[in-house]
Amino acid sequence: MADPYTLVKGGKLKFKKGKNKKLKGMKDSATAKTSSETNQDELANQREDTLKHGGWWKIESFLQCTGAVAIEVGATNRYVQALDSGLFCLGNEHSLGEGPEAEEILTAMKTTDSHIALKSGYNKYLSVQSDGKVVGRSDAISSKEQWQPIFQDGKMALLGCNDCFLTMPEDGGKLFCKSKTATDKEYIQMRSCTKIEKPKSELDIDSGKIKDVELSYVKKYQSFEDRHIKVNPDDKKIVKKARIEGSLHETLLDRREKMKSDKFCK
Repeated sequence: MADPYTLVKGGKLKFKKGKNKKLKGMKDSATAKTSSETNQDELANQREDTLKHGGWWKIESFLQCTGAVAIEVGATNRYVQALDSGLFCLGNEHSLGEGPEAEEILTAMKTTDSHIALKSGYNKYLSVQSDGKVVGRSDAISSKEQWQPIFQDGKMALLGCNDCFLTMPEDGGKLFCKSKTATDKEYIQMRSCTKIEKPKSELDIDSGKIKDVELSYVKKYQSFEDRHIKVNPDDKKIVKKARIEGSLHETLLDRREKMKSDKFCK
């Protein structure tokens, strides 16, 4: 058996390019909107799309390919479904607001910086056989069980170990990997229900309790040889006043520098 984490040769989506002509002097309506308005529209569309799929949001980058996922085919709320035979087919269409069924949920895990492995609800890994058929019968990860998510121009496809894309037949048959290029039959949407934790911004940190604010910045910027965190013991009313006056960061910096000058830390 090959090394469990052997790199698989990658590939790119190959799209047909169409002509995109514009009349001279005509402005693009999209550019008329401000960036703020555009971002708000995008967020609103994302929220609406997530609600339509029962809280399962669209994965748009490799970093998001982890945890419970479902592979949606087309735009009809239909997902790849695992069968007890180890094969995969296209599940029934879901109503708006419904998420995938248990048989349609896979577990994604990163194996390299560009590849993932997918495990079905039957606790078997998805692989590609020599004839291109996709099955879920493996108990361990080898080169055959590794997949490369490809993102390009807002579209996504999955590249198998045979350097071919995952394809769903038009007649609703079983999954296979035989196409060297990505067309409509190879485009998928991978969805996740993992909660997205928004990292705290400095603005969020600054609005907390004074002692927590100073501690957060000490942890962020200060390092001590004995690995013990030491916060300036002087009256914190100065920090509170500085936050009101808009000089919070400067005051906190002065307090950290004072700790060094007073030799409380090295």
